[in-house]
Amino acid sequence: MSTSILSVRVNETERSLLEAAAKQAHTTLSEFVRRKAVESAELEVMERRIIEIPVALWEQFEAWLDEPAKEIPALKRLAASTPVWEK
Repeated sequence: MSTSILSVRVNETERSLLEAAAKQAHTTLSEFVRRKAVESAELEVMERRIIEIPVALWEQFEAWLDEPAKEIPALKRLAASTPVWEK
């Protein structure tokens, strides 16, 4: 996998905080910032509220919605079980 450089400007206070956190996580500053930036980006993308469906796939999507629900035995057992916090 190829990599590229991403430059970020931070003030002295922010850099000190990032360095302390990286040290606490037993990793380099670059690795810490990279990992946390990617984690944050993944969360941001997963929280997206608007989903776009291309016109060409709309009928296929509607057909999928109209299909009868499928029974999944493992989910049925899970729904019938007592939650861990109630045991």
